[in-house]
Amino acid sequence: MNITVGNLCDQSGINSVINGFLKLRKQVFIEKMDWELISQDQIEYEQYDMITTTYVIAHEQGEVVGGARLVRTDTILPTTFGRTHYSYMIRDAYLGLLSGLPKELCYDEPPRDPKIWELTRFVVTDGARVGAAILEKVNEYLKEQGADSCLFLGPPAFMRMSKSMGYQPKPMGKIVANESGRFLAFSCDVV
Repeated sequence: MNITVGNLCDQSGINSVINGFLKLRKQVFIEKMDWELISQDQIEYEQYDMITTTYVIAHEQGEVVGGARLVRTDTILPTTFGRTHYSYMIRDAYLGLLSGLPKELCYDEPPRDPKIWELTRFVVTDGARVGAAILEKVNEYLKEQGADSCLFLGPPAFMRMSKSMGYQPKPMGKIVANESGRFLAFSCDVV
């Protein structure tokens, strides 16, 4: 299995791997889980998928088998959708800017800090083996970037998986739910 880290500005051929990840997201989140997300052609893509977004993608023999999206928490999107200025998913949900996620996701206002990153859209097709490899690569990448911690948004099982891998996750709020399922925001130190 190969794990590629990069963004849409890379000229190293990663764009086809990112496209495969966006297709996988559509297959899992829209077609399988029936989330009401924006899709175009064969991909799921939203405001947090921008040229500065970093992707960590696992692939085997030309097929994407998992991935995650990373955004620095001091990011302000370069475009404005209407009058709303977005930053990153957990913060925007807390501020009530995302109608699909509950505002009660966090007890306190999420940070804006260049040493803190957010991981979302984590998806794997081959369970724990691929998930563990992606999270190890994420930790390695964030350490290289000088990050102190990473915020995660996902189902409660995601936090249990990080604990089983030796991380020490800290919940940022309670488990919340909507028509798409149950979610938990939590943070982990970069090790």
